[in-house]
Formats: sequence, structure tokens, C-alpha cells
Amino acid sequence: MVISDELRVFTGNAHPELAKSVCNYLNIPFGQAKVFKFSNGNSFVQYEENIRERDVFIVQPAADPVNDSIMELLIMIDAAKRASARRITAVMPYYGYGRTDKKDQPRVPITAKLIADLLTVAGAQRLLTVDLHAGQIQGFFNIPVDELTALNLFVRYFHEKELVDPVVVAVDIGISKRARNMAERLNLPLAIIEKRRMDNSDTAHSFNIIGEVAGRTAIAFDDEISTGGSLITATDALLEAGVREVYACSTHGVLARSAAETIEQSAVKEIVLTDTLPTTHHSDSTKIHSLSIAPTLGEAIRRIHLGESVGAIFLED
Repeated sequence: MVISDELRVFTGNAHPELAKSVCNYLNIPFGQAKVFKFSNGNSFVQYEENIRERDVFIVQPAADPVNDSIMELLIMIDAAKRASARRITAVMPYYGYGRTDKKDQPRVPITAKLIADLLTVAGAQRLLTVDLHAGQIQGFFNIPVDELTALNLFVRYFHEKELVDPVVVAVDIGISKRARNMAERLNLPLAIIEKRRMDNSDTAHSFNIIGEVAGRTAIAFDDEISTGGSLITATDALLEAGVREVYACSTHGVLARSAAETIEQSAVKEIVLTDTLPTTHHSDSTKIHSLSIAPTLGEAIRRIHLGESVGAIFLED
């Protein structure tokens, strides 16, 4: 793989392991930068190598603590701009505040749009991300947005798993299109769980299963798992409907609070996540399996740098 010396990949403190894996895929040195907090809580960034006229990619998902991760990214973008980088691409495998993508209640913000504005004003000239919560977030930007997907990883994994009489289940109507795409790729039927969120809490209530699931092995599909409450509710509903076993897959393993422990004690057989977010908080789990998104990100970065098609990645896979 021939990569120009002009390509540089850096990271903050959100997920350095992922950035290093991307550099390993690209066979380039890991970008050197100081990113730390002063005693007063202010973040500091300094690039420790020349990036003038370089093509700079900053890998920084909105990992916990989310606000610190986003602020680090903004400062890194600003520092790269002031160091005369030729192009700056914000690589946010997990886009923070993606669920706040519309004004669905009185007097609430559209924070996903605010994040887009902040990234652009800071100096980002392109965004590279993975499986946005809502596709319309791309429209919040006036710069190019490349949205990758983990779908191919999940399709390959469950194809090799050879489950007994499987069915893909969208855990929410809003995710049904992506779940349908997965079902089509695996040549499987699709079912949908209708759930309703009664308030602003993380608790969701499942009401109805649309589709035939009795006697089958369910592959529950969602874009992210936060507390695990929705997944466990969906698992219980599926088992009550006569499902044999429940597997699950989700691009982003937020796993807030004690989600990993909750999942470990649940009836779900296995959960497959990607490493768009750090995996250290569930590395000991016997039910959570992690797939690396680094090759997908690395290939996208290579293609962006060389001016090749990013969409062709998924056509060729």
C-alpha cells in the first residue's frame, strides 16, 4: 500500500487504540501530539511534528466523557488550522449528540446541528463518521460528510456463524431500514419491534412484534446500545414470542453506567459491537464480542487522501 508522506493521522485521549490500529492498517507512523489538561481544567494541544501543507486526519469519537472528547477535537482542529495543515478531516467514528437531531419538544435544542457548526467553525473541512443515528445529520454540514457503515462486518460475522433458522429483528421502527438492508444481505426475513419511549429517560417499552419470529433465532439490530435497557426489553419480548435464542449487533457500544453488567445477566446470547468507542469497559464480558472498525476507517482515509471513491469500499466488499 503506497501512501504519500503528506498523510498524517492524530488522536486525542478519547480512543488512541483505534487511531493506532488505523495507522497500522495504513502502515504509517502514529502522529505525535500532546493533548492534556492543565490543573485548571483547560485542555492543551500541541502537534509535535510539522504538519504544514499536510493532509491531517484527527481520530476522535465522542467517547465518555463526551464533552471533553468533543472539546479536545475542536481544539485539535483549531491547532491544525493554525499550523497551516492543507486539509483537516475530523474522524468521529461515533458522532456525539446524534440522538438530539430534531426539535421534538418545546424549548429543546438540536445539539447534533450545534456540533456540526462547531466542527466547521473550528476548521474541519471534512467529516468521516460511522453509522449516524439519523441520516439527515449529514445535511447539518456545509462540508463533505463520508458516512461509513459497519453493516458489512455484521453480515460477514453472522454469515459465518450459521445460526439455526435466523431472523433479523429491528429493535425500533426508526432502525428498520438498516435492519432490512442487513436482512437482504443475509437473505433472511425481517421483523420489527414497535416500542414507545414514554419520557426523556433511557427506559423504552416494547409493545408489539411485527413479523414471524416463533421458533427462530433472532438477530436484534440497533445502531447503538447505551444502558442496554431497550435491548433487554426487546430480548424479553422476543423470547416471550417464542424465539429460540437472541443474538444482537450494534455499531456503537456506548454501554453507559452498569450496562455491561446488566447485559451479562440478561437472557441475550451474544452481542456483537464494533470498536468505534473504547472496549476496555466490557473487555471481560463473556457475552460481548467486538469487531474492529479500523480497517474500514483506514481504507476510507486512504481513499480520501488519494482522491478515490469511498462508496466503492462497500460495493467491492
